[in-house]
Amino acid sequence: MNPEIIISNLTNPTLLFFILGIVAAMIRSDLEIPPQISKFLSLYLLFSIGFKGGMELAHSGLTREVVVTLGLAIAMAVIVPFYSYFILRRKLDVYNAGALAATYGSVSAVTFITASSFLADKQIDFGGHMVAAMALMESPAIIIGVSLIRFFSHTEQGQGHHSVGQILKEAFSNGSVLMILGSLVIGIVSDEKQAEGIKPFTSDIFKGFLAVFLLDMGIVAAKRFRSFGKGGWFLPLFGILIPLVNASLAIILAHSLGISDGNAFLLAILASSASYIAVPAALRLAIPEADPGLYIPMALAITFPFNLVVGIPIYFYLLQIL
Repeated sequence: MNPEIIISNLTNPTLLFFILGIVAAMIRSDLEIPPQISKFLSLYLLFSIGFKGGMELAHSGLTREVVVTLGLAIAMAVIVPFYSYFILRRKLDVYNAGALAATYGSVSAVTFITASSFLADKQIDFGGHMVAAMALMESPAIIIGVSLIRFFSHTEQGQGHHSVGQILKEAFSNGSVLMILGSLVIGIVSDEKQAEGIKPFTSDIFKGFLAVFLLDMGIVAAKRFRSFGKGGWFLPLFGILIPLVNASLAIILAHSLGISDGNAFLLAILASSASYIAVPAALRLAIPEADPGLYIPMALAITFPFNLVVGIPIYFYLLQIL
């Protein structure tokens, strides 16, 4: 692997702010981002990538690659929860295995944003439809995870039963999903000249807000390392190895289907990431028996830092050698 890729990623200012957040939490500094500002930053990032992706999608249209890429994204969101569930059932009960399967079948918008910046820095093109792919991968994983629990649970007594319609409603009405989908649609239908008026807000200050948000994520991730204890070494290993498996599968499939390098790389990022925003919000309703102290730290404190620091250069290297 080219060491320049790793050095470039490790010296990225946004990633360095994430590491600063981890250091701040570990030395018990009083550095923190107020919750309301943190919420605003996450909504801003979703708004920005959704709107810009919609504008790009309007320009690209429904080409063969767009259709194939979106289809493969949905397929990955269905396949990953299935095999993840059966691996996790070796150590976990039905509810927690299903919750983690849904978590790893879904995606992390912040990982996607960081990977997009990585490609932009290397001047590698990618399509705006990849934002649509990210949005489309949220809900299938939730439905598959809950369906597996309903099917395999031997203790169903009517408690916590929800129809597919209710689960879909919870998934699509979740604030983060609604923001990115709504921004995507607005970007598609917006007049291009009128959209230029908000370009300074959607593009020029984007990386600065991303850096502050990752600082906050570093603080939160470090604090949750201490609360993560179930499963011994099995779960941390799962949180590191399954992204490598998912990304490799996505890259192989994307390459065989003729998807361009930039889009294949982002598809691998989406397949390798785990949701710690949209899916946990949906799981509170759909799977109240599952332990959020397990699936949130897995996504946020294990897989998220791994992908940012190590995963991105590894997936880029895998793409280059094919």
